[in-house]
Amino acid sequence: MKLWCFGDSNTYGYDPCGFFGGRYAAPWPELLVEKTGFQVINDGKNGRMIPEREHEFLQFHRDAERYSADALIVMLGTNDLLEGATVGAAAARMEALLNRCDMPLVLLISPPPMVRGAWVPDDGLVEESKNLARQYEALANRLGLPYVDADTWDITLAYDGVHFTEEGHVRFAEGLASCLEGIL
Repeated sequence: MKLWCFGDSNTYGYDPCGFFGGRYAAPWPELLVEKTGFQVINDGKNGRMIPEREHEFLQFHRDAERYSADALIVMLGTNDLLEGATVGAAAARMEALLNRCDMPLVLLISPPPMVRGAWVPDDGLVEESKNLARQYEALANRLGLPYVDADTWDITLAYDGVHFTEEGHVRFAEGLASCLEGIL
């Protein structure tokens, strides 16, 4: 089984305490390999937002062909909210992406909600990030896709209120491995 993990800095494994965009030694996609034995492609990019422009969709399709994965795991939306998008706009962008996705299996994951921290100065953004899970769940139900709310895995976030800690990556990989057992 080959899994394509399409996400942002929390998929990449960004270490907010490291210098110059440092990365944890074992972000969740790498830990998922250990837990499942699957081939896992970590396609996380710092700052990635949900694709919405034609050239972004074209790149997504080129990557899908290049990776030729059996399943897509997508977790995006945090950066969209940080950049001022509403929950509704983020969900609409995700729907447009998923409607253009031609993969045998797609698992939609809502990111853990943000908490107050260096990057999250107010409770409004925290509440918006909590609402994203409800929107994604409704979207997955409409499209008939498997869905999971990463908030159920008790992911610990770093001082910035956005990025996973090392322990958060471990918990995420454990939760996802268990989830995949039920889906695959």
